[in-house]
Amino acid sequence: MYCNGEGVPIDSAEAAKWFLKAAEQGLADAQCHLGVLYYCGFGVPKDNAEAVRWYRKAADQGNAQAQYNLGLMYLDGKGVPKDSAEAAKWFQLSADRGCADARTNLGAMKGSQPT
Repeated sequence: MYCNGEGVPIDSAEAAKWFLKAAEQGLADAQCHLGVLYYCGFGVPKDNAEAVRWYRKAADQGNAQAQYNLGLMYLDGKGVPKDSAEAAKWFQLSADRGCADARTNLGAMKGSQPT
């Protein structure tokens, strides 16, 4: 609600506080959202390594969006060493869960490889 200003004013710091409470209890969606907040620096300091930490927790639970986001982090080398094989692994897991953006990125990665 605080992220989107639904019923309350938008307050990224307050949103981060509540996402953290839920994330620490193992809620994958909250872990993924917290990763986004750290990646963007909304309500918390911008910190790619911390974003990766939360994305990984959610991704390991099968959260397709977190798997996709983690793939992007590996593809771009943000918060982790750049690793296209690791990026492809996470994109594949996300694509297997129905994420169209992950399928697009996999196709682009395959299309850019020499034949």
